Amino acid sequence: MDNNEYSSATRWSSASLWLVIFLLVAPIALAGNDKPRITDQDRRKAEYLFLEAQNQKQHDRLDAYYDLLKAAYDIDSTNTSVSFYLGYCLLTMENMTKQRAEQGLQLMRKHFDEAPGDFYETTFYSDACMMLGKPEEGLRAIKTLSDRNPNKLELQARLAHAQAQTGDFIGAIETFDSIEVLHGKSMQITSRKVSAYMAMNDTAGAINEMRALLATAPENANYNITMSGLLVQLGRRDSALVYLDRAQQAEPDNGYTYLAKAQYYNLVGDSAAYEQQVRQALINENLEVDDKMQVLVDFMRDRIAANDSTGRVDALMSVLLEQHPHEPKIHDLYSEYFIARKDYSHAAEQLSYVLDVEPTDAQMWRKLMIVNIMDENIPAAIAAGDKALEYNPDSLDLYRYIAPAYFQIKQYDKSLQIYKRALELTDSADVDTRSDFIGGMGDVYFEMGDTLRAFELYEQALKLDPLNTGILNNYAYFLALSERDLDKAERMAALAVKDQPQSSTYLDTYAWVYFKKKDYQMALLYIKSAIDNDDSPSGDLLDHYGDILFMTGDHEAALEQWQKALELMPDNELLQRKVKHRTIFFK
Repeated sequence: MDNNEYSSATRWSSASLWLVIFLLVAPIALAGNDKPRITDQDRRKAEYLFLEAQNQKQHDRLDAYYDLLKAAYDIDSTNTSVSFYLGYCLLTMENMTKQRAEQGLQLMRKHFDEAPGDFYETTFYSDACMMLGKPEEGLRAIKTLSDRNPNKLELQARLAHAQAQTGDFIGAIETFDSIEVLHGKSMQITSRKVSAYMAMNDTAGAINEMRALLATAPENANYNITMSGLLVQLGRRDSALVYLDRAQQAEPDNGYTYLAKAQYYNLVGDSAAYEQQVRQALINENLEVDDKMQVLVDFMRDRIAANDSTGRVDALMSVLLEQHPHEPKIHDLYSEYFIARKDYSHAAEQLSYVLDVEPTDAQMWRKLMIVNIMDENIPAAIAAGDKALEYNPDSLDLYRYIAPAYFQIKQYDKSLQIYKRALELTDSADVDTRSDFIGGMGDVYFEMGDTLRAFELYEQALKLDPLNTGILNNYAYFLALSERDLDKAERMAALAVKDQPQSSTYLDTYAWVYFKKKDYQMALLYIKSAIDNDDSPSGDLLDHYGDILFMTGDHEAALEQWQKALELMPDNELLQRKVKHRTIFFK
């Protein structure tokens, strides 16, 4: 049989519905006091169905495969080949229950008990037992098969693994020893033996195993690196460095020796030596690009954590880019570094290099748009979005950012045009996405002064998705600004805050609704919560805080918040008047 038997989940057809119902209400009879009486004709019929089932499986007709196996089993339950594969089907179904798992294992065991020497079936049965929490039975099965095939490496390795899984580490080591007698030492077997020794806290045994492997090839860099790693794990760092030196001396062109040394120096806190090894790894021509990037990721993470602005990352990145100037992954990694440093303009520059090589990558265009928005460079974000749509005209994800970007620079007609095109592309069944786009159009119409149309669109959006928190928040806020239906605004704002209780935006809306309802104490409670949940409050949030403080009678504190808001929005004429006259001006 195929070694990858029936890995796909069984799909159900209407024709097999009665079988599903039967399995759910009446477990398959697996044993009884009386053996079933099966005629030769029934056996032939079951065998035919079994063969036809295998044929259906070859054509990926998995519904029919199961149906035929079940029919064959119903006719001749003594055919253990049928019972085995029917059991295996039960184990691979979606939403497998404990009962179904037990049934499946029992059906497979029937065949194992009758034909324990069947290689693939017994292997599958052992694996299933190990995965389903029956390691002792899995060990029994694989040991039975291994005893019949003592020279088969695969079975010996499986046996050792099963022994280790059941806690028989000594038995596992003895089995690995037998493998080495037949096939010689290897890194793979030694690593497993070392793991077994470590599981028994036998550190001397683990070290001796590695020494035995090294004795077969003292100059092997990988062996020396592995020994070093073991010694580091055991706290013997000085000895570990000796083996790293040996690895590097034996294979000076092996880039992985520099990676290993870099990790060692990073662990012991020797930053200068760490950086030197990283540089050597990056210039090594025999090291894969992905490995170089990983060591650079680790170095970047350390430098960012240390708030290092000395340009050391830039210097190392330049080394890597000199070797691979057109590798998109490297430029993308560099952009991540700049994003972490909040240097969005340089991040955008690196992403532009990526898109020069891969201009159809919608996700990279999206990332470039977001970076430009974070840099408050909305025209650049829009330019990137328009270019992205030339290559990806049907990418809904891009429309999510392009329409709000036009909205932000007050190009309302263009924003509406983008939203309408996005709705044309959105499947009618995708109510969440349609709700988002319709709600976005509502925001645009409100800013255009058409509050009636805006509120109509919000109602449409909420009809599609009643718990769309973004729309609930915006609708509530704009109702508060319009001083219309404040009770409804309060209910919607409450739903938004309930869904995201730490959102400073939603808390601010809730506070502002209470402010408009003249419930200033509740407004103060929620505006304080909004401030506490925002590391860098916006000018609007601070302005609201000032207004609420003023209405609670704390005029000095209100002035302080207005002044902070004015620093962020120096052109806001209403704020200027508040600060100058120390009072609220209502339009």
